[in-house]
Amino acid sequence: MSESPVTAPVCYRHPSKETYVRCTRCERPICPDCMNEASVGHQCPECVAQGRRTQRPARTAFGGSAAGRAGTATKVLIGVNVAVMILSILSGGANAVAGGGWGGLLGSGTPLTQWGAVLGSDSYTVLGPLHGIAGGGEWYRLVTAMFLHYGVLHLLMNMYALWILGRDLERVLGPLRFVGLYLLAGLGGNVAAYVFSAPNQYTAGASTAVFGLMSAVFVLLKRLNLSVAPILPVIVINVVFTFAVSGISVAGHLGGLVTGAIVGAVLAYAPRDKRNLVQGVGLAAVFLILVALAVYRTTTLLG
Repeated sequence: MSESPVTAPVCYRHPSKETYVRCTRCERPICPDCMNEASVGHQCPECVAQGRRTQRPARTAFGGSAAGRAGTATKVLIGVNVAVMILSILSGGANAVAGGGWGGLLGSGTPLTQWGAVLGSDSYTVLGPLHGIAGGGEWYRLVTAMFLHYGVLHLLMNMYALWILGRDLERVLGPLRFVGLYLLAGLGGNVAAYVFSAPNQYTAGASTAVFGLMSAVFVLLKRLNLSVAPILPVIVINVVFTFAVSGISVAGHLGGLVTGAIVGAVLAYAPRDKRNLVQGVGLAAVFLILVALAVYRTTTLLG
């Protein structure tokens, strides 16, 4: 009686290709075109896809996604600031680039900065003396001001700081938490400028948000038990610079610094088992407090 010939196994996806390699998960034969390296052996495409669906995405120490490693949010924020600066120049001509403060190094105000900068109070409306940004229906200034700059030098200084600080923060926080930090710090600085600035004083610039990023770096380093030596001198120098140079919004810078520290603490010290809930509620609470401060300031001006 003759024995049937022994045939070599073939790839389950490519029957024309013989192979003696099997998927380490399902044990089906796979050819070199179907092999995906695993920690042990090789896996077929279906098992790799199934593993990706069931595997939890990697998270940073503060709950952020690994997508922050690309620095996309930082690049987008810089792009928005640059685009707004171009619009400001187009609206104000050559003087929007230079010819303003700091011995002419900064740009002058433009129709766009007049529209979007924060005002300590506002009595210029043609309809009569409506005091406060809310009185004129201009709450948007508390947000738009953080994307407006007085000249290219002002923009470059803030964007350089955002590029240096933003990439590291986005990497450890993830894009969503980083953008939340940036916007709340900028809003906090603008609310402080609104509450404490002199009447009809315009305030604009991303420095409110940048100061918040600096203080957040300090808080996150402390939470990770790392040295604060790299960021502490930067904070001190910038605070001294804020008080030493005229024309800088002290309230805006310090407001952003304090808000950034608070938001950073919420993100850094949220308990791991309830991290998303605590972080979400904490950031919402900071936002509501800032809104309440702006409303209170408006009611005092209207009164």
